[in-house]
This record gives sequence, structure tokens and C-alpha cells, in this order.
Amino acid sequence: MTEPGDHPLVTAVKPLVDAMGAEILRPEEAGADDVVLAWEGEDVLAVRLPQLADSLERILAAMERRHGMPLSQLDRKVKQSVVRTLEARGAFSVRHGVETVASALGVSRFTVYNYLNREKGA
Repeated sequence: MTEPGDHPLVTAVKPLVDAMGAEILRPEEAGADDVVLAWEGEDVLAVRLPQLADSLERILAAMERRHGMPLSQLDRKVKQSVVRTLEARGAFSVRHGVETVASALGVSRFTVYNYLNREKGA
């Protein structure tokens, strides 16, 4: 990896960068869309954020790890809770987000929309 050395800022942000599926780069490798982070006025690292679609896959994988099983094996009530969490995290603003979530949950798009509408009606 092109990571800067053992700077305290790298150590501090690495868990967040990993959780987001982002990449740490040297500041001089930063592109226009990357985020450069400084420490005491000196550029230390750059963070390349993942594409939104990749983020959704990472979020779904993290939810499976949290539940200890594939999302498709969860009961209906827990799937509804998963949909609420995903909606709060912006999963359905991603192109094909509903289809991706429906596939992961083992339900139809119609069912995901029902879960979303049920929440809004409550």
C-alpha cells in the first residue's frame, strides 16, 4: 500500500478509512476528489473515498457480520430493521440500491418498498 509511515494521524483514521472502504494515499498522490488531511499544518495523508455502490456492498457485508448470518436468513422483523438502517445510511439513494438490498435480503423489490412505506406510514 502507498500509506504514509506510522504517523499518529494515520493510526487514528485508519479504522474509519477501512470501515468506509476508502484508501490511504500519500498527499502528493491525491487527486481532485481525494481528501487531504493535515497535522499541525503539514499534509500527512490523503483519503480516496470509495464509489457509493461499493460502499453499499461494504455496508451489507458489515451487517451480515453483525448478524452472524446472511441477511437472507433473517426473519421478517429483523429484515425490516435492516431496511430502516440502510435507509438512514442513504442506501436507497444509490443507483440500483433497492435491487441490491432486495437481493441481499432474499426478497423482492416490492417487499423492500413495502418495508420502506410501512416505516413512513408509522
